[in-house]
Amino acid sequence: MPEAVPGRDPFDFPRSWEADVVLSDGGTVHLRPITPDDGEKLREFHGRLSERTRYFRYFGPYPRIPQRDLERFSTVDHHDRVALIALLGDDIVAVGRFDRLHGDNHGDDQRGDSAEVAFVVEDGHQGRGVGSILLEHLAAAAKEVGLARFEAEVLAENGQMVRVFRDAGYQVSRAFEEGVLHLEFAIDPTDESVAVARAREQAAEARSVHNLLHPRSIAVIGASTDPTKIGHAVLKNLLEADFNGPVYPVNAEHRAVRGVRAYPTVLDIPDDVDLAVVAVPAASVDEVMDGCLAKGVKALVVVSSGYGETGPDGLSAERRLAAEARAHGMRVVGPNALGVINLDPKIRLNASLAPKLPARGRAGFFCQSGALGTAILANAAGWGLGLSTFVSAGNRADVSGNDLLQYWETDPATDVVLLYLESFGNPRKFARLARRLGRTKPIVAVKSGRHAVVPGLAATGAKVDEASVQALFEQAGVIRVDSLAQLFDTALLLAHQPLPKGKRVAVVGNSTAIGLLAADTLLAQDLDLAGYPVDVGAQATPEEFAKAVQEALDRSDTDALVVVFVPPIAVPGAAYARALKEAAHGSKPIVSTFLAVEGIPDELKMPGKGSIPSYASPERAVLALARTVRYARWRAAPQGNFTRPGGIDLDRARSIVDNPGSELRLDDRKAVDLLECYGIDVVPFRIAHSADEAVEAADELGYPVAMKATSERLRHRTDLVGVRLDIAQRESVKAAYHDLAALSGKPDVYVQRMAPKGVSCVLGLQDDPSFGTLIWFGLSGLVSDLLGDRAYRAVPLTDTDAAELVAAPKAAPLLTGYRGDEPADLKALQDLVLRLAALAEDLPEVRSLKLEPVLASAAGAFVSSARIVIGPPPSLHDAGPRRLR
Repeated sequence: MPEAVPGRDPFDFPRSWEADVVLSDGGTVHLRPITPDDGEKLREFHGRLSERTRYFRYFGPYPRIPQRDLERFSTVDHHDRVALIALLGDDIVAVGRFDRLHGDNHGDDQRGDSAEVAFVVEDGHQGRGVGSILLEHLAAAAKEVGLARFEAEVLAENGQMVRVFRDAGYQVSRAFEEGVLHLEFAIDPTDESVAVARAREQAAEARSVHNLLHPRSIAVIGASTDPTKIGHAVLKNLLEADFNGPVYPVNAEHRAVRGVRAYPTVLDIPDDVDLAVVAVPAASVDEVMDGCLAKGVKALVVVSSGYGETGPDGLSAERRLAAEARAHGMRVVGPNALGVINLDPKIRLNASLAPKLPARGRAGFFCQSGALGTAILANAAGWGLGLSTFVSAGNRADVSGNDLLQYWETDPATDVVLLYLESFGNPRKFARLARRLGRTKPIVAVKSGRHAVVPGLAATGAKVDEASVQALFEQAGVIRVDSLAQLFDTALLLAHQPLPKGKRVAVVGNSTAIGLLAADTLLAQDLDLAGYPVDVGAQATPEEFAKAVQEALDRSDTDALVVVFVPPIAVPGAAYARALKEAAHGSKPIVSTFLAVEGIPDELKMPGKGSIPSYASPERAVLALARTVRYARWRAAPQGNFTRPGGIDLDRARSIVDNPGSELRLDDRKAVDLLECYGIDVVPFRIAHSADEAVEAADELGYPVAMKATSERLRHRTDLVGVRLDIAQRESVKAAYHDLAALSGKPDVYVQRMAPKGVSCVLGLQDDPSFGTLIWFGLSGLVSDLLGDRAYRAVPLTDTDAAELVAAPKAAPLLTGYRGDEPADLKALQDLVLRLAALAEDLPEVRSLKLEPVLASAAGAFVSSARIVIGPPPSLHDAGPRRLR
């Protein structure tokens, strides 16, 4: 085995290789490269391994690690020799490593692209998915240092290790000799390996939230006898909800709290503790943490405040809290959290500060704000919206909305997901998870900060573009609403009624005026009116009313129904409500304005799904229906495929943008080279410094040519004569050069071959402070710029996303033959979009990019100019399977 490369610092490893990861049972470990300081930990780890595990790893007894081997194992160069350790607290519980195979028949000094990989997991932690995690992270590290293949030697009887390689999703070749399997596989991600990793990620993160919401025992640390303290409120709420398990108050001063025996510390509790609710001042949490770590608590809910919301010192304490907890295998909700609720009658968990709970239902709710969470729970009860689970995560030091999306995806008790969001910890991951979850369960979100300045972004001067935010939610299938009232309106419909199959909506009622109001709102929301509104008349009986409803539902041109009803004076409205309930058959959604009652009136409730929501006005009923129609259309549309265009030279591209210390604009040559790495050609050009050079450039490029001023202010402004087109003669080139140089005050002038005439477009990348990297598209021109006629999508993009992006601007019909013009090659534009998306995925150092103009014609899409700015990547990217946040 080769020694460390001379001159490499064994303590200097890429920080991207360090991560907190979730295991298959929901616990966590900290993963990082090994350093020489880990030698003693490694010796202790080896000593805890069983004889069988050591035999499987080393093909022999190997009872002790000699000092020479210990130094060799713990001193690596993080390039040719890499070792990752999984830490639980201070203990190593697993080690994975690879060693580059030198020579490859080219001599011992020749570096190969293959490495031998091996790992070993402590006996008590086998079966938790640690080996799979190590393989995933080792493969990612190997790709970064230029490796392409792994090889492994595994004893045939080591079935558990063989399964790790077999189930990873790589194409593994095998050879068997004398009881040893020799395995080889390429480590480039395949569709199968990515799918395997994503599935493991979802299962692990869902399990970690399941542990949080299904504890078997709870300790309330800081339980108080003082009714004004939060420690009293949490304990009171737990007991009044009748939690199905033991509750242990922790209070050093009292023997009992609310009649329940108390313990001085969590360590004094005689039984295991699954969940600890921490309600002590922030200054005391470190001491509490020590006890929880020693006790082996699985999860924490920290309702204490005084952390990130107070400033930099509080934020540092918050990060230490989360890091320490995750390093010891725990997940944390909070700090500054309202708490967690599970309304499953088998659990009955109210580990929160909310005194009033809604009924049990089919909606899961995630909320960042504690104060708002209390109001949400109270309002849900009043509206008749039942919840399955509720998590208010406060400062989100650990558990975030992304974790809840993973949980609710496979939670059989949840059909609808509701979110109140202030920001995103990992916007790319959110978009990926929401897109997947939204295909089976609708997501309704309130995102604050639409018009106000977000405090976390104020210092940077960043501004979130609302058009881009809305486009991103639509791309991921998230139903965005503006207020909590709209959220409840939409949730009631989704929770109780089926999705519409189209946008044809019938209106039935007993008031012509209210029916027309509903019809006007339908048309304003781009819904189709299925026939003229039916007015049964003020004197209609309940039976006549039910017959009109039934006839509307039975029509083949009706996808949904709006019922508008004003109770008559002579007959109780309840009779009409019961008639409506009996007429409904559950195959088409119904919304109503009924009895001036909001929510689900008793007369309109049905067992299971099918209850008919009622709204205070027909406008609100129709708006809720319109959101549902748009979501149903998204859900039914083709998902598309994540395709990576061919002809990409990633290594060369990375060398161009490598390690920018600060933001800088690439010069023209480097910009062209970078785009060329992604198969994007810029129409050939030269920069001329004199009239003679301009003529030489035109002769070389071929006539006709275009000439442009190099000034940023002028180069795209034909109204300022900064651009001259279709120059076909040498004398004209000279004249244009002198005019442009005089206009800009610079001797440099662009001379470029004329591209085929087409529709002028603009395409670019930008880093959004809220959502990560966006790709945007629009048509060039003063009117488009003035109206902000641009469309946005978040990377990664499917082929369907690319097609939708190109078609989204209001001026897009100009690309498809408007008024008889020849249609542009939309496939070429879509390919250009996908290549830019690949560049954005690969190179987070690209802070902004603009291609203008892009001339779209029947002959293709021709890029005339590019502006690229690189810098340290600011966005938090989707870092891979089971890397927390």
